[in-house]
Amino acid sequence: MANDASTVFDLVILGGGSGGYAAALRGAQLGLDVALIEKDKVGGTCLHRGCIPTKALLHAGEIADQARESEQFGVKATFEGIDIAGVHKYKDGVVAGLYKGLQGLVASRKVHYIEGEGRLSSPTSVDVNGQRIQGRHVLLATGSVPKSLPGLEIDGNRIISSDHALVLDRVPKSAIILGGGVIGVEFASAWKSFGSDITIIEGLKHLAPLEDENSSKLLERAFRKRGIKFNLGTFFQKAEYTQDGVKVTLADGKEFEAEVLLVAVGRGPVSAGLGYEEQGVAMDRGYVLVDEYMRTNVPTISAVGDLVPTLQLAHVGFAEGILVAERLAGLKTVPLDYDGVPRVTYCHPEVASVGITEAKAKEIYGADKVVALKYNLAGNGKSKILNTAGEIKLVQVKDGAVVGVHMVGDRMGEQVGEAQLIYNWEALPAEVAQLIHAHPTQNEALGEAHLALAGKPLHAHD
Repeated sequence: MANDASTVFDLVILGGGSGGYAAALRGAQLGLDVALIEKDKVGGTCLHRGCIPTKALLHAGEIADQARESEQFGVKATFEGIDIAGVHKYKDGVVAGLYKGLQGLVASRKVHYIEGEGRLSSPTSVDVNGQRIQGRHVLLATGSVPKSLPGLEIDGNRIISSDHALVLDRVPKSAIILGGGVIGVEFASAWKSFGSDITIIEGLKHLAPLEDENSSKLLERAFRKRGIKFNLGTFFQKAEYTQDGVKVTLADGKEFEAEVLLVAVGRGPVSAGLGYEEQGVAMDRGYVLVDEYMRTNVPTISAVGDLVPTLQLAHVGFAEGILVAERLAGLKTVPLDYDGVPRVTYCHPEVASVGITEAKAKEIYGADKVVALKYNLAGNGKSKILNTAGEIKLVQVKDGAVVGVHMVGDRMGEQVGEAQLIYNWEALPAEVAQLIHAHPTQNEALGEAHLALAGKPLHAHD
C-alpha cells in the first residue's frame, strides 16, 4: 500500500452519505482539512436510493390521484394511466439536479473528494485506490443497505428490495409488501396511486408501529378507505415462486399471492469487511457503538448515520455529522435529543410526529400525570379545502410542557417544524395558544389544538 504522506488531514471521512458529507461540509467551513471517501456517489442512500426518489414517486402518485378525483373539485380531467418511463425521468431529473448541486458544494468548500472503496487500515488511516489516506481523526459513515429475513433471498426479480422498486420498469399489477414501517407504507401508498393491488404484511399489531397508536389506527383507517389491504400481528414464514408471481405464507398458515414481493423489513449497517473490528472498534450486530458525542471506544474514531444504532433518518445523519465536525473544531457541542427529532412518513395521508408517544409518557411520568388531546382536522378550513382527514394529538405532562405532537393528514410533514419547536423549547399549551396562526392554513390546526389544551377552544367542542 503506497503511503500518501504528503498530507495528513484533520478529518478523513469514510462514506459520503448524509452524515459523512454533512461532517465534511461543516468541518471544511470551520477550517478543518477534510478528505471525503465515497465508493458510489456523494449523497448516499438518501439522495440516490431513499428519501428523494421515493418522495418523487409519491408525488407522481399524488398527481395521479388528483387527476382521477378532479371532478369532485369541479375540474374535468381525464386520467389515461401511468407512464412509468416518464415517472422515472421526472424522478431521476430531481435527483440529478440535487446531485449536481451537492457536488458543487463539496468542491466549493475545498473538501478533498476521493471516489473509491475505502477500508479502515489503522485508527488514523483509510486505504483507498492503492493509497493510504492519513488523518488526525477518522469518521465512519458507511450507512446501510436493505435487510431481509432468514431464508428469504432478495433476487431482484420477483422478490425485491426498495432499491429494485425504485427502478422497476413497470407498475406491478399486484404486490405484497413485507413490513408495515416507513418504507413499506410509503411504497404501498405510491404503488396504490399508480394502480397496483397492494397487501401489506406486518408482524406487529399496527402499521407504522413506532408511532403513537392513535396515529397508526388513523393510518390503517385511511388505507382501508383507499383499498390498501394489510394483515397485522402474524409473522412471515416463507416465500416461493408461483407460475407467474410469488406466494407468501405466514406463521398461521395464511397465504397471499402477488406479482412481486417487496421486502421492506428495515435497513442494516454496512460494516462487514471494512476493517472496523480489526482496529478495535466496538460493534454490536454490525452497528458501530458510540457515546452521545458520536465517539467510538477508539479515541481517534467517530461514527454517524445509519452505521450507528440511532434513528435511521437523513436529518439525524446531518445533525450527527455536524456535531462531530464542530466537536473536532473545538466548538462546544450538545448531544442530540433523539426524541426531539421530527419524524415523517410520506404516505397518503402523511404521518408526522415529534416527542414521545402517550404510552411512553405514561411509562415515564405515570398515567395520572399525562394529558392527551385530539384535534380533528375536520375543524380546519384548509384541510377541508384539500379534502384530507386526520387528527393532531398532543401529549402533555399535567400542568406542564407538551412532550409529544402526533399528526396524521395530507401535508402534515410540513407542520412538524413548529411541532419540533414546541417540544424542544418545552412549551406550555398556553404559550402556544397565545401565538397567532395564519387563517386558513393547516398550520392553524396546531394552534387550535393548543388553544383547546389550554382550556379555551375556538373551532372545537369543549
